[in-house]
Amino acid sequence: MSQTRLLVGLGNPGAKYAATRHNIGFRLLDAIATHYGAPDFRSRFQGAFTEIRVDGHKVLLLKPQTFMNESGRSVAPALKYHNLGIEDAIVFYDELDLPPGKVRVKQGGGLAGHNGLRSINAHLGPQFWRVRIGIGHPGRPELVAGYVLHAFAKADEGWLGPLLDEAPRLLPFLLENNPSEFMNQLHLRMAPPDSGAAKAQKPTKKDPSQA
Repeated sequence: MSQTRLLVGLGNPGAKYAATRHNIGFRLLDAIATHYGAPDFRSRFQGAFTEIRVDGHKVLLLKPQTFMNESGRSVAPALKYHNLGIEDAIVFYDELDLPPGKVRVKQGGGLAGHNGLRSINAHLGPQFWRVRIGIGHPGRPELVAGYVLHAFAKADEGWLGPLLDEAPRLLPFLLENNPSEFMNQLHLRMAPPDSGAAKAQKPTKKDPSQA
């Protein structure tokens, strides 16, 4: 049975913020749009909006252009226009409390001090799906504001590219409310090819001196 879902990427509008850690939600939505050949984003619902079809699902893509702390002003009218509930929304955003490149998915939960989540919660309640994308923590609370509004470091390139490449391919798992498989498959695809598990599977040569 087909189902319409609204995917929301959180970020701040404008070239000044495009490459910052806080805009990882925008970047992931752009990657999804590119992967599925979406029409160009256009201005709707106080945001940049387009739509695609994925395995029979109608999928709406929204990047609020209200700035992060007013994201709910964009999400609320988009859901209302399409007669959707807050449980039909999947929100992609940066997470300070996860290591860089780690992704966790759940429905509902707290706000973790994230202004975008706080705004959506204030307008619509907490029961939206959250795709938390780890960006790491700078170590001290007073450094957070500058950290999230700066571009990713070179050290992040090793996971950022694979994430933006693989997550769109695994989107059907999210649309089918199967977050566990989405997370498992993403972890496997982003794992280094020379991981410890791979090494353990390699046969060891017999020492001739022990023959």
